[in-house]
Amino acid sequence: MPARRGVGAVRLPHYVYILASRRNGTLYVGMTNNIARRMHEHRSGAVPGFTSRYAVTRLVYVETHDDPRQAIQREHTIKHWRRSWKLALIERDNPAWDDLYERLLG
Repeated sequence: MPARRGVGAVRLPHYVYILASRRNGTLYVGMTNNIARRMHEHRSGAVPGFTSRYAVTRLVYVETHDDPRQAIQREHTIKHWRRSWKLALIERDNPAWDDLYERLLG
């Protein structure tokens, strides 16, 4: 049965995330409502494309949104930022460029 919309509907979180190939390496900005599934797809190369071609698998930034429209807008905003702004965002919350995958999904 599909999820109800409106009063009493359960809203699942949506995630805006940045992946990197390495510190200061190639970046990828994405959005998903299932971060565990999406990270598995990126890490296993299950979906051919940019991240598998350039080995962009390190989760270096994540933010959560309750409203999917806000998440989509935020993803588009970050995608159009200058590279230096994306690097500053990562450095602010994750200065060591740790892979947040294990911490997030542990």
